[in-house]
Amino acid sequence: MVVYNITVKVESAVAAAFIAWMQEEYMPLVISTGNFESGRLLRLLETDDSDGPTYAVQFTAPSAASYREYRNRHAENHQQIIGQKWAGRYVSFSSVMELVR
Repeated sequence: MVVYNITVKVESAVAAAFIAWMQEEYMPLVISTGNFESGRLLRLLETDDSDGPTYAVQFTAPSAASYREYRNRHAENHQQIIGQKWAGRYVSFSSVMELVR
């Protein structure tokens, strides 16, 4: 099992709108590719929120091949969607993890 994680720090002024958009639009879009079984949105605790809250958006793929297919077919487009919607209001980075146990 592979977890695709996007860590996002958003401006406080848009945090509520960002959460709603993630849950109602972006996460369903990513899941609809068929490459992921589930998704979840988490807020990081014990971090410096002076510039805004930090969230982790995680999608679970059944295999590395399924994640690679997503990366090759959809990831660039989805990154552009986030960039256009929240330009200048967030910073992010992504990571990929394998479930060990």
